Amino acid sequence: MKALILVGGFGTRLRPLTLSVPKPLVDFANKPMILHQIEALKAVGVTEVVLAINYQPEVMLNFLKEFEKKLEIKITCSQETEPLGTAGPLALARDKLIDDSGEPFFVLNSDVISEYPLKEMIEFHRGHGGEASIMVTKVDEPSKYGVVVMEETTGRVEKFVEKPKIFVGNKINAGIYLLNPSILDRIELKPTSIEKEVFPNIAAENKLYAMVLPGFWMDIGQPKDYITGLRLYLDFLRKQSSSDLASGSHIIGNVLVDESAEIGDGCLIGPDVAIGPGCVIESGVRLSCCTIMRGVRIKKHACISGSIIGWHSTVGRWARVENMTILGEDVHLGDEVYSNGGVVLPHKEIKSSILKPEIVM
Repeated sequence: MKALILVGGFGTRLRPLTLSVPKPLVDFANKPMILHQIEALKAVGVTEVVLAINYQPEVMLNFLKEFEKKLEIKITCSQETEPLGTAGPLALARDKLIDDSGEPFFVLNSDVISEYPLKEMIEFHRGHGGEASIMVTKVDEPSKYGVVVMEETTGRVEKFVEKPKIFVGNKINAGIYLLNPSILDRIELKPTSIEKEVFPNIAAENKLYAMVLPGFWMDIGQPKDYITGLRLYLDFLRKQSSSDLASGSHIIGNVLVDESAEIGDGCLIGPDVAIGPGCVIESGVRLSCCTIMRGVRIKKHACISGSIIGWHSTVGRWARVENMTILGEDVHLGDEVYSNGGVVLPHKEIKSSILKPEIVM
């Protein structure tokens, strides 16, 4: 089987992290976002993954070369010269997706993190005999999304309602699809939306089916949702009784610590924290609801909550970092500095406090 991952654009919502690497390579729970998806695809027998991308393909491919070998899966790029929406990239990658097997192929949105029940999805798809399967997830506030109206028993999709004013259902498109190759005949090579132009036509012919996603789901394309997604993902690891989670008297709740990270005495870490490779957490540090990326040093008695600390940055002694602060790569926050929601671009030194949420150029 094959799969296409829609990588798309510049990842502006996750700046300043995406100023250093393309968005799919930003670490999430100590590995690049896209690797979570590629590993899940490999586990259900996908042999080739095509990345639909419109900038920096060489960066992506060079980086993924080592994972190609490690996972024994073929990874190629299909590069757009103009943004083609969510369906156009399928037409562009047509020759890579079609082979003689006639097997369906997966399409995933690269921002989505979930339990990826892809094996169940394959069984569901084969069972209903339609042309396309989409994964849907239940949300509390459907009015912000496009809602999928479906027949509960069979999963057949009746229609889509964009940002409904009155309640029509609480299931939204989760950005994970399994499609028969015949669907490529419906898509032209031009900017096209699969959700608004292709799927409604298939639904009108009663050939589109939706499967309700068990477990958690999050679009982690922006910082607030990234932090929420980390909490949900670590919670999922806990339910799986994963040996990856850290334990000890200094750990509260779910915490992921890379084995190469060093943690000093008297720290209190958690809940919902990921500490990446090569990090040094000095003594007396307090961390909660945050991601500390590769090569970061947190100095003595600093306190960090609800924030993302980018690669190779430093947080000074007795510094306090909170309220969705994001430090880009190689940012150095001075001793006793306070950051309240500061968004700091890469390679900066911050010597004075950031008292209200702002972007520091």
